[in-house]
Amino acid sequence: MSWNKISCNRRELQLIGTLNGGQSFRWTHDKDKDEWTGIFSKTVWKLRQIEDYLQYKVIGTLPENSTKSNKNSKQDEKFKKTIESYFRLNLNLLESYKEWSGKDELFKSCCQQFYGIRMLKQEPVENLFSFICSQNNHISRISSMVEKLCTQYGEEICSNEGVTYYAFPTVDKLAQPEVESKLRELGFGYRAKFIQKSAAQIVELGGAKWFQTLQDMKYKDARSELMKLHGIGPKVADCICLMSLDHLEALPVDTHVYQIAAQNYLPHLRGKKNVTEKMYVEIGDHFRKLYGDMAGWAHTVLFCADLKKFKQNENDAPDVSQPKKRKKK
Repeated sequence: MSWNKISCNRRELQLIGTLNGGQSFRWTHDKDKDEWTGIFSKTVWKLRQIEDYLQYKVIGTLPENSTKSNKNSKQDEKFKKTIESYFRLNLNLLESYKEWSGKDELFKSCCQQFYGIRMLKQEPVENLFSFICSQNNHISRISSMVEKLCTQYGEEICSNEGVTYYAFPTVDKLAQPEVESKLRELGFGYRAKFIQKSAAQIVELGGAKWFQTLQDMKYKDARSELMKLHGIGPKVADCICLMSLDHLEALPVDTHVYQIAAQNYLPHLRGKKNVTEKMYVEIGDHFRKLYGDMAGWAHTVLFCADLKKFKQNENDAPDVSQPKKRKKK
């Protein structure tokens, strides 16, 4: 398939910061061609930026994504809308950056280099199980686990240049009782149980449609519902709320985010060994008060800037473990 293009100012979208910053784990970068290959919406994509255009090419897609019409224009329009939705291109990010810069000097300095960081609109099922894999893990290993899930339980989309690509598996596939033991064999450890058990719970709650009810809820209610699943703590619940349920005020707090907050905003939290539940709430509420209803998105820019992901080996990426619960006296 040929390249298609969408008008998009480079200041509105920075692919490396958006695709390589720990939001999604299914993108690879060809540095020689400066092209990205990734999978979402059961479709394999190639992306690149040339001048003020985001260019995309569809390498393969499952039959259910193909239009019945023979007119390529309808198919092209469908893919274009999918890309626009995934990157939330309807939102004027320059305006948001201007607003956040006016509220915070640290953001104002960070956004000069880390412009165009977009909050991806991901599919909840993939988002949830990817972040179960993220617990006490680093980005390269998370990516490996996600690919194992897809290869083992996902539907084959296509093969291209010697690589076979798979869609993310359905909740029903992951809910099967034998999944836990198989994933343990594949090196998932305790996460194997979390994946199978939470998948089974979601099936009982109505499957993928259940996520729509969470999207319609208020943020804190949706977060509470997610935390009823096996292996879903505050941080993972906030990741799902932020990245796939349109609750852009959700703010996942890991040890790295704690360090940003303690060093720059909440000095009384410096020197703490663990992020307690009380600290977790305080940090999130501070940034929600500072940035408003898109606090999670704004803070993602600070996270990318502080992480310096692009200058370090990805194995140095921060641990994304859960905040520790305080012992009851």
